[in-house]
Amino acid sequence: MKKQRDIIVGLTDKELVLNVYLTQAIIFGIACVAGFFVFDQWNDFSQLFEVNVKFLLIGGSVALAIVAFDLIFERLMPKKWLDDGGINERVFRTLSIPQLFLLCVVVAFAEELMFRAVLQTAFGLVIASLIFALIHIRYLNKPVLFLNVCLASFILGALFHWTGLISVTICTHFLVDFLLGVIIRNRYQKKTEIEEGVLKT
Repeated sequence: MKKQRDIIVGLTDKELVLNVYLTQAIIFGIACVAGFFVFDQWNDFSQLFEVNVKFLLIGGSVALAIVAFDLIFERLMPKKWLDDGGINERVFRTLSIPQLFLLCVVVAFAEELMFRAVLQTAFGLVIASLIFALIHIRYLNKPVLFLNVCLASFILGALFHWTGLISVTICTHFLVDFLLGVIIRNRYQKKTEIEEGVLKT
């Protein structure tokens, strides 16, 4: 984990974002290959992407609840318990809203395809959710952040188990990442404006 932190510190913000895209491309590739062994027919796989407005609205509501919980959690917990080393801020702070939107779509699609459609179908909710949490290796020495990721993972897994639709968990995952990303980006920009204002005075 220390080696990972050292590597991340040496990356520019742009390189960090590109690294996220590269990681998602690898996850997507593995998911596509593994999917051939998990699903017997294309129809079994394609049915996971059916759109059900009722379920999407439920998924959206769940996303809002997760974001609200995170914001409340942030106010109640000591800052050092929630410190991820500034990685999330560095990923989101320089992105425009369209760029942030695209990044969150890619992450939600690739990760839900891998961890819900493939792994959860093959191994069940618990194993898939734990693996999802464990890939967020930088949180392993931050118990509160790790438990938070575990909880979000189990909620997404439960949504997939209940609805049988990956379209729902992709929507939920995207909304959580996008809303939190916008919040992080806006906080950084506001902080920068204040600091620049102080320097000018």
